[in-house]
Amino acid sequence: MIRAEHLVKRFGDLVALDGVSLEVRPGEILGFLGPNGAGKSTTIRILSGWLPPTRGSASVNGHDLVTDSLAARRSVGYLPEQFAAPHELRVGEYLAYRAELKGARPRMARERARAVAEELGLSERWRQPFGTLSKGFRQRVGLADALLADPPALLLDEPFSGLDPVQRQEFRETLRGLAARGKAILFSSHVLPEVRDLATRLLVLHRGRCAAVGTLDELQRKLQRSAPLRVLARGEHATERVTALATAHGFDPERIEAATGAVLLRALATADRAALFRALAAEECAVEEFHTEAPDLEQLFLLLVREPAA
Repeated sequence: MIRAEHLVKRFGDLVALDGVSLEVRPGEILGFLGPNGAGKSTTIRILSGWLPPTRGSASVNGHDLVTDSLAARRSVGYLPEQFAAPHELRVGEYLAYRAELKGARPRMARERARAVAEELGLSERWRQPFGTLSKGFRQRVGLADALLADPPALLLDEPFSGLDPVQRQEFRETLRGLAARGKAILFSSHVLPEVRDLATRLLVLHRGRCAAVGTLDELQRKLQRSAPLRVLARGEHATERVTALATAHGFDPERIEAATGAVLLRALATADRAALFRALAAEECAVEEFHTEAPDLEQLFLLLVREPAA
């Protein structure tokens, strides 16, 4: 539904994107993560037709964004990070006007605007000027605008920015409902809990390149080796013995927990967990804990963006 292959975007000497590929299928919600400057907004603007790629290809619903741009742009609804509309226009006036711009005849435009407004809880705001709306309702108007032509794909750039907890919950439920109807949704966000709770798959950008893509479980398994190994042993000089053995078996001791005495170890390329465990047993250390915790989304994100993009 939404597809990009080897996207490159240059702004003079700055390489904003360096070979990004992605796919969002019908009914899927892809969470787009990355630090500031990673290239998220640039990717979304290319996929929405606002920016041409320097190199590579992108398509929406089978329509190439360069060679079949009009059909591709008709297939996608776009909500920018900072959605704006004329402050003096009432919500109903604005949505009906936008529906006409998207090809609906005046009567049908008003009916479509009414239907989308009702779906998104905007009926009571129909006659309210846009400039008097709260941030949450402005975001709803922006999403309504994106849905007026009933596109099969949606691109949402930081849609949760500035929303309170209730508004975020309502917005999540709306997006889940749209995905259940078969829409392909790509959204970027800095709010990691929103990505964890909403996205069916994740794509992490780092320095303009794809650092990782997959479900949260897949990425946790992939990066579990990079997460600290926690070892807690009891006995005389246990901490010193664990540290020495870990160093000999390819681990870098990161820190010792003051409260428990557990040693947190970072695995190097030569790390051998099984050999370390056998060595601890041979030393007759009373090992109470020996495990690597699967990184949560925040830890996973930090692990990915601290390393050079693959």
